[in-house]
Amino acid sequence: MISFIGKYYHNLDQKGRVILPASLREVLANRYTSGKLYLTNAPFDKALHLYPLEEWIKIEEKIRQLPKSDEAVMYFLRRVIASAIPSELDKQGRILIPYEHRQDAGINSEVVIVGQIERIEIWDKSTWDSITDPTKVDIKRIQDGLAKYGL
Repeated sequence: MISFIGKYYHNLDQKGRVILPASLREVLANRYTSGKLYLTNAPFDKALHLYPLEEWIKIEEKIRQLPKSDEAVMYFLRRVIASAIPSELDKQGRILIPYEHRQDAGINSEVVIVGQIERIEIWDKSTWDSITDPTKVDIKRIQDGLAKYGL
C-alpha cells in the first residue's frame, strides 16, 4: 500500500490507547521516514486527524504563507494548530489519544480508524455511523459534486 486507505474498527484501552492497523503502520514505515506523527482535531468534524511528520510540515508551510488576520485562518489556527501534539506509536503499534482530544472528538471506547490518503482520521463509532449513513445525505447533490471532479 502506498497511501492510507481502509476503515478499521477498534476499541480504546483503559489508558486511551488504540492500535493502529498493520496496513497503516506499513504505509508509515515504507513511505515516511521519521516515524513521528501529529495528532490534532479535525477542522470541521468531531474527529481527530493523525498526520505523519512529513505531511504535517506541508500544513505548517502552507499556514505560514497565509494572513493570520483572516477569519478562516484564525479558526484553523485555533481549532487545528492549537490542538496539535507530537505523537509516536509504542512498541505494540498503539497511539495514545489524550483525554482532551477524546473529549473534543466525542470519542468513547469504540473507534473507527479511516485512511484518507495522506492522513488518518479517528472517529467515535457512533459519530462515524451517523455521518456515513447514506439515508442521511443528499445523494444527488453529492453525486453532482463528485462528478465535477471526475469521480
